Amino acid sequence: MSAKPFIKSLQAIDHATAQGAQKEILDVALKQVGFIPNMYANMANVPGILSTYLQGYDFFRKQSGFTSTEQEVVFLAVSQYNGCDYCTAAHSMIADKMSGVPADVLQAIRAGTAIPNAKLAALAAMTVEMVAKHGQPDHVVVKAFLDAGYTESHLLNIVLAAAVKVLSNYSNQAFGTTVDEKFAAYKVA
Repeated sequence: MSAKPFIKSLQAIDHATAQGAQKEILDVALKQVGFIPNMYANMANVPGILSTYLQGYDFFRKQSGFTSTEQEVVFLAVSQYNGCDYCTAAHSMIADKMSGVPADVLQAIRAGTAIPNAKLAALAAMTVEMVAKHGQPDHVVVKAFLDAGYTESHLLNIVLAAAVKVLSNYSNQAFGTTVDEKFAAYKVA
């Protein structure tokens, strides 16, 4: 369910010709991921967006206390809920090729159906609850999340991931970002 882009006059920033703060942040991005995804080229129009995204993403990946599988479940749940086809494709590829998300879990998140793993289902439900309820989750969902073995620190890390995904999901929707070739096999139909 891609939103119709509403940014019309701004163009992706070409790393080869970028200057100043835009070049500096794209250099950081290139160093971190090895290429400039279309999303980053768009976000670089406002270097603070890309800088904040990269820093928050790095903190979540390195310090959230979630496994790489759990991290991908969080990112996918937020992206799917927010209707961001670009991030759903990108995180589906990462889930499948890098993070060890079981195929049936990935399929369930993408389809919006029941997740066949109780702990990951509680994580996805808590994530969606935080986003859908604007940080005011129902106590029943919080209890199920904690009963699944997660902590209140994990809950705060969901807040960090949701903030990072707001930057990317909303930017992608604003630009109608084209899915990179690297993620094309996971494009949302």
